[in-house]
Amino acid sequence: MSESILDTYVRLHPQSAALYEESSRVFPSGVTHDVRYVTPFPIFVERAQAGRKSDVDGNDIVDFVMGHGALFMGHTHPDITAAIVEQANKGTHFGANHRLELEWGQRVKELVPCAEEVRFTSSGTEATLMAIRLARAHTGRDRLLKFDHHFHGWHDAVVGSRNPEAESPESAGVPSATMSNTISIPQGDIDAVEERLATGDFAAVILEPTGASWGTLPLDPAFLSALRDATASHNTVLIFDEVVTGFRVSPGGTQARYGVTPDLTTLAKILAGGMPGGAVCGRGDVISMIEFRDSPWNARKRVQHPGTFNANPVSAAAGGAMLAMVASGEHHARADALNERLVRELNSVLDRTGVPGVIYGLASYFHIALGQEAPRPQAGVEWPGPDAPPQMPGKLNVALKRALINHGVDLMGGSGGFVSGVHTDADIDHTIKAFEAAVGEMRAEDLV
Repeated sequence: MSESILDTYVRLHPQSAALYEESSRVFPSGVTHDVRYVTPFPIFVERAQAGRKSDVDGNDIVDFVMGHGALFMGHTHPDITAAIVEQANKGTHFGANHRLELEWGQRVKELVPCAEEVRFTSSGTEATLMAIRLARAHTGRDRLLKFDHHFHGWHDAVVGSRNPEAESPESAGVPSATMSNTISIPQGDIDAVEERLATGDFAAVILEPTGASWGTLPLDPAFLSALRDATASHNTVLIFDEVVTGFRVSPGGTQARYGVTPDLTTLAKILAGGMPGGAVCGRGDVISMIEFRDSPWNARKRVQHPGTFNANPVSAAAGGAMLAMVASGEHHARADALNERLVRELNSVLDRTGVPGVIYGLASYFHIALGQEAPRPQAGVEWPGPDAPPQMPGKLNVALKRALINHGVDLMGGSGGFVSGVHTDADIDHTIKAFEAAVGEMRAEDLV
């Protein structure tokens, strides 16, 4: 009897298993990020360069996690690394204004269409928290409209279930009074949006503009235009959460790709070049709720925003270097072309092996859904059907994650990933072969 996917995983990663046993005595479930939780244990990475990383057991891995989508120019890019080292030698934290934060903010303004003004934060979660607070202060309203499955971080206003949330998103530890101000509805239904906004209660609408969970459930771009009109007519702030898509689906993000300009945009990941960092940018009259003015304003109307690591100099150095490289779109063209080849060839593997499923995506990200028959992209990488793509069952997700790691490929969460501007044709070749081997093993275990 041949070795199972799980047995192979355990055999290939003894040092990761040992470190995970230690980690389980330090961290809840042994991890420091929910997505890194993998049974029976996650791999521990030792070093990384360009589109690959090496684990503590010496396994070489093509990486499509790419720092949870932050590393558009891959691991340890020499220009970004040099900028980080140069700044670290000058100081890692000034507790003061500095030239690099100004240059970083100017680059955001140059690239992002809505960015009249910018405010830096330390993470994407902080950015969405700040955007929502600004919208509430600006409009004088409390309620927030979001969409089922759309992810905006883990703060109280948006943390809810990742499942269909209907009227009452739920999360342990969040007061019901807080959650009652957030309404979640299915994406794509502009009539449902209009019905809610007509009450005049909503400060903002927030969404991932390419669709839920960075496009796992794709969103028709026409909905963005309709949403822009609806929010404007009801004086409601439109927030694009471009933490994932910002600087990825185009140098100016989704809003530049589709020509729909929101009131506010939240950014992180690529923004900071692989270092911690986020931002809110957008309309000056909304961002200006942070401004210092006279004493009555400052005491009663101003949105306070401290933050020890806002626009940290090392993050600013890395982010400025990253945005300088991606501004021309040259690296986007390469990453998008590699992703198109990857999606096409992985779908061909499914055809050859008779495994039901589909691979699709947008620009330089891709999603995998095995286990159900589905239409395939006919040209490019985008999901072709009017109906939602199938969702991969959890057991297949875990099995595919393990099987691909066994063959030297790591996915984001087990069902998708990010292609960078420095992945190579050899990385794509390796991934195609690994995927064919992995689905073959899953078929042998009667999983697909």
